[in-house]
Amino acid sequence: MRIVTGKAKGCNLTAPAGEETRPTLAQVKEAVFSMIQFDLVGKEILDLFAGSGQLGLEALSRGAAHATFVDISGKAIAAIEQNAAKTRLADGCTIVRAGWSDFLRMRGGKVVYDFVFLDPPYDMGVLPAVLRCLLKYRMLRKTSLVICESAQAADVFDGDEELRACFHTERENRYGQAYITLLSPVLSDRAEESV
Repeated sequence: MRIVTGKAKGCNLTAPAGEETRPTLAQVKEAVFSMIQFDLVGKEILDLFAGSGQLGLEALSRGAAHATFVDISGKAIAAIEQNAAKTRLADGCTIVRAGWSDFLRMRGGKVVYDFVFLDPPYDMGVLPAVLRCLLKYRMLRKTSLVICESAQAADVFDGDEELRACFHTERENRYGQAYITLLSPVLSDRAEESV
């Protein structure tokens, strides 16, 4: 794992010890960032289920203003801290050890993210619940983009048509065994003003 381009280009990253995390494959990461690379400068990033922190750090390397990394694993937090120091991007990082639902509830209404990376363990099946919380706690604006990695395209909404109607699917691609889905929220102007 390494940073592909930007300020920290070529910097090798450390993966969390053990088998609790599944790092995003290089092919998947490069595809994701080729889709969003020109929109990152000055943006606020949330890397939920952060693992090694490679997605948020790549965004920072490409000019994002700030990234918040969240993971419940102590090994993941240690790897993120090490990688933030190694890349010299630590000043733009907030690293939080917490479960995803506790974090979203705690930060709800206090911060809005421009890009949200969601790469939970495939067997957790939490993507629909996370998407609902991002909306419930008003953590997205109309221009926000949520990037989901899942084992199947159907995992993103899990058949919940009401939830599906709350998002525009901007792109959906398969890379090997991973599906990448880019979503933007459907928000009214009134909802946008209240954020």
